[in-house]
Amino acid sequence: MSAAPEFPSGFQTGFPIRPDLVVEAAGAEDVRDAVARAGGDGLRVGVHATGHGLPGAVEGGVLISTRRMDSVRIDPVRRTASIGAGVTWAQVVEAAAPHGLAPLNGSAPGVGAVSYTLGGGLGILAREFGYAADHVRSLDVVTGDGVLRHVTARDEPGLFWGLRGGGHRLGVVTGLEIGLAPVARLYGGSLAFDGDGEAGAEVLRRYLEWTATVPQALTSSVAALVYPDVPQMPEAMRGRYVVSVRVAFTGSEAEGERLVAPLRAIGPVLADSLREMPYTDSHTIHNDPPFPHAYYGDGLMLSGLDPARAARVLELTGRKAPMMTVVQLNHLGGALSAGPADGNAVPYREAGFLLRLLSPLDGTDIASVRALYEEVAGVLAPLAVGRSLNFSFGGGDRTEGFHDARTQQRLASLVSRYDPASLFGGGYGISRDGR
Repeated sequence: MSAAPEFPSGFQTGFPIRPDLVVEAAGAEDVRDAVARAGGDGLRVGVHATGHGLPGAVEGGVLISTRRMDSVRIDPVRRTASIGAGVTWAQVVEAAAPHGLAPLNGSAPGVGAVSYTLGGGLGILAREFGYAADHVRSLDVVTGDGVLRHVTARDEPGLFWGLRGGGHRLGVVTGLEIGLAPVARLYGGSLAFDGDGEAGAEVLRRYLEWTATVPQALTSSVAALVYPDVPQMPEAMRGRYVVSVRVAFTGSEAEGERLVAPLRAIGPVLADSLREMPYTDSHTIHNDPPFPHAYYGDGLMLSGLDPARAARVLELTGRKAPMMTVVQLNHLGGALSAGPADGNAVPYREAGFLLRLLSPLDGTDIASVRALYEEVAGVLAPLAVGRSLNFSFGGGDRTEGFHDARTQQRLASLVSRYDPASLFGGGYGISRDGR
């Protein structure tokens, strides 16, 4: 262990991390020793892999870095991947591809696979295969008592339920085994439309109509943002308000072309990248920024969305917004609604859409960002069923709404059993003194 006044924040640079101690774990034994030491000293424990999210509290305590725990092993017969706590999705995609398999990864290849899965894991093939957490076979986790446990549906079934969708408050997961999908290629990409004036609202209206007609094998989202007028941006996008529809479909290219025809009929496009591609190119569908930066974000799970409210959201977050704000609308449903037979802690399966907001923080007042998000939340309040755990970036001061009341209570009971000293942040919405 080493003293560390400030730990490199990784991908998320907006919130400095200042633990009392840092552990660079090379394996599960290092994690177990660190948790035992923290418990003995009465210190909180945070976990840091790739740094896309925050490790709970960012001041004090023990921070366990798992980035060195980056082993990946593919079992092509069982269609599984065994992955260490520091592995990124890019590593799993690359390892699985030679076997004609794919993980249920998200849009950004640099995201940590384990932390993503613990929060549920909404991926680019989500409507066909469900959440990544639905496909976990087993986990290795160090709980608050310093015990390293191998957790399966048969052994520790309660903990197995809670770790799949409950996030990081039940222990430090050192590795997991997860199922892979038999996908080697897909039809996907994006269509970018001009969003200025009434155009953006019209794209969203037509998109919402279209989502009611598509098969479960097609997963899609919409992104809306004002592109900076800088040379690094594509010339067609510079300084423009752009609304893009992103598509991932595991059927044939011909069928994909037929399905997206109503989108192309919306009007002229600024860019069209729809094509058949190997799964290893799937990260190009969203083209998430690969470089570290400062940002704040939140996600609202919605029962549905009507064109009028969608248009109002674009009005609030577009050119008139006090800061750059990226809006993303994910179409849910399909396999996301069902879940595994044994259930897990992934909440809000009844939701039809996820509305995500993200704002860069370069010189931006966080209070102003929060005020804008509250205004958007007010517009969507009649449709909101909860918040998305995986898409709350920098909002660690607000933990309400990540799980429904029944799931939250069951998770809190697991915390009482496996982390009674609250090393990992306390109960789900329940503080140390029971409030």
